[in-house]
Parts: sequence; C-alpha cells; structure tokens
Amino acid sequence: MAALVIVALSVGLGNFAVATTLGVSGVDAKLRVRVALIFGAFEGVMPLIGLVLGRSLAHALGTAATPVAGALLGLAGAYAIVTALLGDRGATGSPEMSTRRLLLIGGALSIDNLVIGIALGAYHVDLVLAAVTIAVVSVALSLIGLEIGSWLGGRLGRWSELIGGAVLVAVGVAIGVGLL
Repeated sequence: MAALVIVALSVGLGNFAVATTLGVSGVDAKLRVRVALIFGAFEGVMPLIGLVLGRSLAHALGTAATPVAGALLGLAGAYAIVTALLGDRGATGSPEMSTRRLLLIGGALSIDNLVIGIALGAYHVDLVLAAVTIAVVSVALSLIGLEIGSWLGGRLGRWSELIGGAVLVAVGVAIGVGLL
C-alpha cells in the first residue's frame, strides 16, 4: 500500500502544480468542484483504461506519453497567455478556467496514468484500489494547489493570468522532459 501511495503522490504532483497555476486567477466554490471532479475522474479512470488497453500499447505509449502531455499543457498555457494579452476572457472571466480547458488539462495530466494502469495490472495490484487512491490523492493535491495559487494571485493582481499561463507552459515543459 505504501508503494501505491508513493505512485499516487508522484502522479499527483503534476496536478498540484497545474492547480496552483489555475488558482492564481482566483478560486471560487464552482472552480474547486470542477477541478476536483475533472482531475479526480481522469486520474482515477485512466489506470483502468490502461489495464484494458494491454501491454502492447504500454510499450508504444510509454515513450510518447510524457512529451505529449507536456506539449498539451504547454499549448494550454500559451493559449492562456495569448488570450490574456488580447483581453478575451470568455464567459468565466479567466481563460484557463473554462470546463473545456480543464478537460484538456486533466486529460494531458493523466496520460501517464494510462501507462501506470498497465504496469499495475502486470504486478497484480488491485486496480480499483489503485484508481481510487490515485484519484483521492490527485483531488487533495489539486485543491491544495488551488488555494496556494489563489493566495499568490491575490498578490499578483492583473499580471496573474499572464504569469499563470507562463507557469503552465513551464509545467508542460517540465513534464515533457521528465522533470515532473
């Protein structure tokens, strides 16, 4: 069980970093719920999908998962920067807060969980327990990250969206090169 918690923490750190970035633009109850549901669902379901896909896909996806996730997060951050510079804040007042963007980010963050599911299946770990543990840890780290980001955002003022986008690009690069 300790190894499973360590795995959950390691994959949840990316969610923590991104949630901190999202929180910079402000946090309300609606955002907390959307982040918890979206990030938790992706983090919990992807290991189950990984088991279903099988070992042959694990080998092919294993080398591409990290760069693909990093590129998707980097693109989401670049989009947030461009949108903030152009002044188009959309319906929610913050470009990185839309449900569509959260789904993109949640999917990108959980690509590694697909491979983890395949590995956990090979080691005969209770996959449902693993998925629930990973999802719970992910939600907890995401909510903590949102609060830290909100605190920082209150101190950054109008620059928070640009800085948040830049940090999201940096997190994408870090994930893409294997640092997170």
